[in-house]
Amino acid sequence: MKVFGKNVFNELRDNVSSIKKVYLAKNFTDKDIINFIKDNGISYSVMDQHKMDGMVEGRHQGIIIVVDDYEYSDYKEMFNDKIVVMLDHLEDPHNFGAIIRTCEAAGIKSIIIPKDRSVSVTSTVMKTSAGALEHVNIAMVNNLVNAMDDFKDNGFFVYAADMDGENYKGVDFADKVLLVIGSEGNGVGRLVKKNCDQILSIPMYGHVNSLNASVAAAILIYGIVNK
Repeated sequence: MKVFGKNVFNELRDNVSSIKKVYLAKNFTDKDIINFIKDNGISYSVMDQHKMDGMVEGRHQGIIIVVDDYEYSDYKEMFNDKIVVMLDHLEDPHNFGAIIRTCEAAGIKSIIIPKDRSVSVTSTVMKTSAGALEHVNIAMVNNLVNAMDDFKDNGFFVYAADMDGENYKGVDFADKVLLVIGSEGNGVGRLVKKNCDQILSIPMYGHVNSLNASVAAAILIYGIVNK
């Protein structure tokens, strides 16, 4: 997988073995990064900026890093967590990256995504998460409802965000929480919603009737963390 950007590279410093190769633009001048690459014997090539533009989608800042494909976690290893976030067929990698960043900032270490019809961990997700991905575990599951049942069996109370739910501000959250955030267009799926223990809503005071998925996730995550 190709990832890019100075912040992404700096987050990978603690995991040098995952870096397979680095491409640097001819005009790349960050001495600290250049010296780190050389001091650690990392394979690198210097390239024309325009050729690098065609290698990735996004602003690479003159550095592209080839790393191992992302290694997903086993969701069963998350049963000891206090709060786990589940994303129900989220599609926008920027939303995914923003949610990863919010989770890490709030001290949440575990996120679950479905295998099909969902965004996965890509270079854009890693870039958007601004390094937070290195500190958060992502699990990919075949069936969200089955995974939810397993969490329930391990003491979790399952909440989902939806417009017709109870105002989250008045909820006395359980000790172990699985929070489900729906997709950008369709929200939480019917079967997933049916299997949740409680539906949460965010009060709206303006003319719009919904929030961006990553914004809604951030509000609810901090509502739960600060209960």
